[in-house]
Amino acid sequence: MKKLASLAIISAVALGMTACSDVSADAPKESPAASSSQKSADSGSEEKAEKEVPTEYKSALNSAETYSEMMHMSKDAIYDQLISDAGDKFSKKAAQYAIDNIEADWNKNALESAKTYQESMSMSPEAIRDQLTSEYGGKFTKAQADYAVKNLD
Repeated sequence: MKKLASLAIISAVALGMTACSDVSADAPKESPAASSSQKSADSGSEEKAEKEVPTEYKSALNSAETYSEMMHMSKDAIYDQLISDAGDKFSKKAAQYAIDNIEADWNKNALESAKTYQESMSMSPEAIRDQLTSEYGGKFTKAQADYAVKNLD
């Protein structure tokens, strides 16, 4: 029961954070590949290139950074949250842009998630590994989960 309550709290925080997303329906529909080719074609400043990135893509990246830094989510879990109808509702292209451009330490995120499972839910190392790699849980890679479990106190 304690595990379910903790998962419910984590889910509530995730859903609460989605309300802070700034999604612009008026953002130009431009692919990340087209945007990056325009950037390299421009001899102008980085600021000009940044302005060419659609607002939706920037918002998706901001949300992805928040999920990584505050909730220590995996790359796959962040992508799924960004495109979820119950989540941020970003387009798949905007979510992929965010995943391609986020600077995150996925091993660190797995370790922080593992610490939460260990401390608040008293899970065994194997149960933590299973939770981290579960498609219904953390969605971390096996290597990230192995790193996390190996580095628990």
